[in-house]
Amino acid sequence: MYRLGPAIAPNVTAVLKIAREHVEAMIAHAREDHPDEACGVIVGPEDSDVPTRLVRMINADRSPTFFRFDPEEQFALYKAMSAAGEEIVVVYHSHTSTEAYPSRTDIALASEPQAHYVLVSTAESGASDGPVSVRSYRIVDGVVTEEEIDVTE
Repeated sequence: MYRLGPAIAPNVTAVLKIAREHVEAMIAHAREDHPDEACGVIVGPEDSDVPTRLVRMINADRSPTFFRFDPEEQFALYKAMSAAGEEIVVVYHSHTSTEAYPSRTDIALASEPQAHYVLVSTAESGASDGPVSVRSYRIVDGVVTEEEIDVTE
């Protein structure tokens, strides 16, 4: 079971359209890596805003409170995306003991202005089957805007 953001959010200005399989894969990754934060991206064709390929990344810091992509893995990802005409559509990570809302560090390090930032909180259930919260945001120039999530089959 997972909850997708607030049912009605007055500040919602955008919508992330994402496949159910991607949402479930992010949740599975978050549970597997718990108590450390899980992280990854979903890439898609350049300028499409369509997430098509989920890429699990290694949390180089192996931390329950912070994530950082492994630099070698990140470099290889950017090379592959460039060759395939892809870009990052979603950057995701988990919060293991706090709500699914970007931390000050998440906001400061957000470097993909075209991306949706998805947070999966495993604070309630940990690695076990149980409730998780999944929320999506745009983070541009330090401004956080929550957006609706439209899960497709």
